[in-house]
Amino acid sequence: MSTGARGTRGATLALAALAALAWIPFVDRPLSSDEGGFLLVASQWHPGRSLYGHYWVDRPPLLITVFDLAAHLGGAVGLRLIGIVAVVTSVLLASLLAASGAGRRTLTPAIVAALFLSSPLFGTTEVNGELLAVPLVLTGLVALVHAWSPSRRAPLWAALAGASGMAAAMVKQNVVDVFVVAAVLVLLAARRHGLRRAAALASGVAAGAGAALVATLVVAEARGTEPVRLWHAVVLFRAHAAAVIQASATSSTSDRFAALLGAAALSGAPLVLAVLLLRLRGRAPADDGRHLPDLRIPALALVAWELVAVGAGGSYWLHYLIGLVPGLVLLAVAAAQRGARLPRSTAVALAVATVSCVAAVTVTATLAPRHGDDTVVASYLRSHSSPGDSVVVGFGHPDIVYDSGLPSPYGELWSLPVRVRDSSLTRLTHVLSGRRAPTWVVVAGGSLATWGVDPTTAQEVLDARYRPATTVGPYVVWRRTTTGPSRSAAQAFARRQRATSVSAVGWTHRG
Repeated sequence: MSTGARGTRGATLALAALAALAWIPFVDRPLSSDEGGFLLVASQWHPGRSLYGHYWVDRPPLLITVFDLAAHLGGAVGLRLIGIVAVVTSVLLASLLAASGAGRRTLTPAIVAALFLSSPLFGTTEVNGELLAVPLVLTGLVALVHAWSPSRRAPLWAALAGASGMAAAMVKQNVVDVFVVAAVLVLLAARRHGLRRAAALASGVAAGAGAALVATLVVAEARGTEPVRLWHAVVLFRAHAAAVIQASATSSTSDRFAALLGAAALSGAPLVLAVLLLRLRGRAPADDGRHLPDLRIPALALVAWELVAVGAGGSYWLHYLIGLVPGLVLLAVAAAQRGARLPRSTAVALAVATVSCVAAVTVTATLAPRHGDDTVVASYLRSHSSPGDSVVVGFGHPDIVYDSGLPSPYGELWSLPVRVRDSSLTRLTHVLSGRRAPTWVVVAGGSLATWGVDPTTAQEVLDARYRPATTVGPYVVWRRTTTGPSRSAAQAFARRQRATSVSAVGWTHRG
């Protein structure tokens, strides 16, 4: 190994170590809502009355499998360690992609991965689907570069690319980055090398993706998650959710969108994107026998897709920005194909992003509270509950349920599924008025009212059967005061249901 190659490898390892260190201040921080919710779902995943055991969530099974592993590794700390492994692996894979795709010693792709997988401006203080999918996407991109070569191992590389791409989609359903790049490379192969090469690449990717999909579905089926219900959850639900958000969302959604744009600008990512785009001008060096694909069009297509995916997410949480990292890395590799020398503009952009990352880590680690309202509510429930108690949080914040150690008889843990799947709170009313009614109900605000739902009947049951026990920040913790079903509330609910049914029948006949 040459001195330059050893230096590049050493610098890459140093970058990976620095990225890991940037995560250390957040390892023992309280769980976010999603982290706690996914851990709760994963910890009880078994054949049950809902999609994943007793709970429903619009996420693919491989994500729940990773959180199941984290639950066995100690919960919060185990999950954050898995996140650090994902970050370190992604930095190393970015360097490998540079060596494979550009054939040059360049640190830019690894620097890009390290910076934007460490910056809290990209929501990297928590572990989520976007973060866990990044190393799978980069693995698929490395495999696609190798599959471009007309070697005997090309079909195996293509199959690995397909399997990695499907694994990424089984972690976060909109992360189809590998298939976007694969589609572009198939078209380029057809144009430059003929249909036979293109068909071989496409069939290899399809075979790998199909095998990974079947394996995932078989394992999920064995644990009680049916493929048809999974399709409705991870695909069809998203279309319904987008319609609900567009029709009913409050100004908080647009506020988060503005915050997302602001965080992206402060991170330096738009500047890095701009200078990398400028470096795509000119031709790649002549083929020297390594059969490297020109990655300009694939990189542009990937970045475009990732921008669309961020915009289509609807809720605009900061961790959506992590979905841009594979595209930026591939763009850096495409730029490196046009020369190993680092232009001053690129160096300046990376320096700005570095300063931003260091400042964001420092400020967030220093100022972020170590105990929020969710933690205090969960602590109250733990100290005041008895064996056999249960809790419902209305709506969202499943981390409270997880941290409290209590089960929830209501299968909807997140607020968006409530708005889409139970907007009239029919199922919640059944739970609150029935024999399995929770001992505790935690409500954000003075009532169950929130955008996208009709709380009328459920609120009547809550008022009839529960009394406020304490208030923590924006939360009111209610405790059940009656032991049996609420007859008056249940009867009123039944009358409303019959009236609705009669109205629906009448409408059908008139139609």
